Amino acid sequence: MRQLGKIHCQEINQDDNAPWIIFFHGYGADANDLFSLGQMIPTKKTYNWLFPNGILEVPIGPAWTGRAWWPIDMMEIQRAMETGVPRDFSAEIPKGFNKARDMALEMIRQLRVPWDQIILGGFSQGAMLATDLYLRAPETPRGLVIMSGTLVSQDEWKKHVPNREGQRFFQSHGQMDQVLNFKQAQKLETLLTQNGMKGSLMGFRGGHEIPQQVLQGISQYINSL
Repeated sequence: MRQLGKIHCQEINQDDNAPWIIFFHGYGADANDLFSLGQMIPTKKTYNWLFPNGILEVPIGPAWTGRAWWPIDMMEIQRAMETGVPRDFSAEIPKGFNKARDMALEMIRQLRVPWDQIILGGFSQGAMLATDLYLRAPETPRGLVIMSGTLVSQDEWKKHVPNREGQRFFQSHGQMDQVLNFKQAQKLETLLTQNGMKGSLMGFRGGHEIPQQVLQGISQYINSL
């Protein structure tokens, strides 16, 4: 574990001069959730890995808590799953989103690594945060990995995407995802590509998860940068 700013992180530090991959976990998980990806995603070059711990403690079951980057109305998501009417977050700036971004930016400043030596990524809520950081960073990061993310803060993101014109991203999403709808992932892909970025959405037959084919796709993406 390592503390950067106010965020506790798990890290795999293999070479002080190597670039870094920073993966943000999803709602209710913690820094350990994606840690194994540091071993499961093969890369041709040496990379260091950082897995930050969410800034909030949230209840996810009886006497069971996890971490999150900002609060989520779980009852609303449950209703959407029960009714089959997916939530559309594209017009929202979630409450607590800006605070999470500011704390993550300070964490990266404390890491003291140039932006062009950092690949940002995440799963679900963590993918939303990674995308926002990637688009707003003062310099262009090395890459962006979006696993089961969705479109939020559409108007703001649309302003920033042209600053990353020509840059490539990786995106994956389950076609049967009941937590974050596949169509919203397609909207995110469209927003990025129509405003100058390069990439495509890897859809897979599955839900809110990270299957082996996604790990293979991430590996190919990283190795191509």
